[in-house]
Amino acid sequence: MSWVLLRGLTREARHWGDFAGQLERALPGSAQETTRVLALDLPGNGVFHKEASPPSVAAMADFARAQLLAQGLPPPYQLVAMSLGGMVAADWALRFPGEVDRLVLINTSMRPLGSVTERLRPGNWLPLAMVAARWSDAPYAESTIHRLTCNRASQQGADIAAWTHIRKDAPVSAANATRQLRAAAAFTMAAPPPCPTLVLSSAADHLVHPRCSARLAQAWQAVHHVHPWAGHDLPHDDAEWVCRRIAGWMEGI
Repeated sequence: MSWVLLRGLTREARHWGDFAGQLERALPGSAQETTRVLALDLPGNGVFHKEASPPSVAAMADFARAQLLAQGLPPPYQLVAMSLGGMVAADWALRFPGEVDRLVLINTSMRPLGSVTERLRPGNWLPLAMVAARWSDAPYAESTIHRLTCNRASQQGADIAAWTHIRKDAPVSAANATRQLRAAAAFTMAAPPPCPTLVLSSAADHLVHPRCSARLAQAWQAVHHVHPWAGHDLPHDDAEWVCRRIAGWMEGI
């Protein structure tokens, strides 16, 4: 059984930290079935940082599908995705229903289930504009991103150092960041995918309003759990909680 992790805007596989291993250990399994959890990079990020990000979420989903097939991993898949990655996963599950068995969406949003000011809360507009203006200043950019997306600050220094290294090692261009932002802003989904869906959100998400996840869960009749204090980067802030919710949901299906 293949579980696939998809990250958000300008983020890559390494930003999951050790989440893949934690999830693999938490998932219920059997002697007859091997569980594998792997993180994919979207075009323009990570190992593909030199490629141009496509102009649409659908094209990102097609790219991700091609990655798995190139690695010899046939469907069906279980997708765990956050933010922009959640949009990619949702589009994938809707357009290719036979390929996706289960869908876990973390702090994501999409039209028409969220307004512009809910999908990116206005308090973040100026800080993000400052990041764009100082895009090549890796420590400044990653410090700001950490402040906007993470509520657990106990390892803030180590986090920022690691993320700064990632940014310097595989820099996402300003042009690719802009393409990804435009694709996310334009993404709309008129109908839910047919597979079982779990929605996880953070009550204290300062980047995307929690109402986006609540509306999505209600419209899709999906199971929804809300974390009381985590920020937008829920897997960073409380990976154990995320793994426990996914494992419990799996056991209940």
